[in-house]
Amino acid sequence: MSNPTAFSSVKLPAALVSQAREAAQPMRRSVASQIEYWATLGQVVEHTGLSAQEAQTAIEGYEQAARAKRQSQTLDELETRFAAAEQSGSLAARVRDVVLENKAGAQGARRVRKTA
Repeated sequence: MSNPTAFSSVKLPAALVSQAREAAQPMRRSVASQIEYWATLGQVVEHTGLSAQEAQTAIEGYEQAARAKRQSQTLDELETRFAAAEQSGSLAARVRDVVLENKAGAQGARRVRKTA
């Protein structure tokens, strides 16, 4: 006789797994935990007697809030990296390098035009 486990495998549509992966990341959940969370929400919705329209409105609000949070986190991360580069001096050094590379490229292009 095999030992029973606390987990079972199920087949889920790839689109649902992809959506769960996206939703799980900002919440620092695994895909399985995200789907479990959604299932729990579904149980709550059924037990509270929400209509399909009320549940859909609540889900859309949740998804909009999650998207806004992801966008905000991305912007915050970018601003943090920019500030760190600026403070360390690496930003100014990189800007100088790019300017020098552009000047050298422009001078080379002028030489080519003059000889042509």
